[in-house]
Amino acid sequence: MYQTILNLHSYFAFAVLTILFLAVANAISGLMGKRDFNLSKDFRISLFALILSHIQLLIGLILFFVSPNGLNAIKTNGMGGLSSAARLLAVEHPFINIIALVLITIGWSKHKKVMEGSKKFKRIAIFYGLGLLCLLSRIPWGQWF
Repeated sequence: MYQTILNLHSYFAFAVLTILFLAVANAISGLMGKRDFNLSKDFRISLFALILSHIQLLIGLILFFVSPNGLNAIKTNGMGGLSSAARLLAVEHPFINIIALVLITIGWSKHKKVMEGSKKFKRIAIFYGLGLLCLLSRIPWGQWF
């Protein structure tokens, strides 16, 4: 079960990063191009990014509790006994990714409260972009490839 959840979490991350990058790029192009916020395209890209990132968070939380590198590593070694690689998986990766999801969710909520297209694009670009940067900063790249 652990290996299945780990593979799902790892491969699903590609889809999440792709759609988040697409949502940020779409918001920046909409902001720079001064175009109207299109409900059939722009809204759906942002919503899809929000949904996929939250699904990824749920998979990651399940993995945190069943993985020997998550909560079990903290219980076994304590916070001070973790190596830098173990600390990345057990502490930094989950904590920063939760912060990233909070930023993405704030961006989604804030964009709904404004009516002007440029402000919608700006809020999505800022909050989704910050969330994407947080996600990229704590991916265990050495273990991913």
